[in-house]
Amino acid sequence: MALSDTPALSGARWHKSSRSSGNGGDCVEVAGNLPDVVGVRDSKDPAGPALVFTPAAWRAFVATVDKT
Repeated sequence: MALSDTPALSGARWHKSSRSSGNGGDCVEVAGNLPDVVGVRDSKDPAGPALVFTPAAWRAFVATVDKT
């Protein structure tokens, strides 16, 4: 599903990950400003598909990544 077809992400404010490379080629963007979902997309394809997580699932994912 394309981002433009994802009503859950309407109004999303996207932010690049602080872990993204400086050359702009490996950038992940996260939208955490919405009450019911957290969106994740590739900055090279902002109109492309986005992953959608519940806030609880996103926190669990980030906590697991932080442990590795």
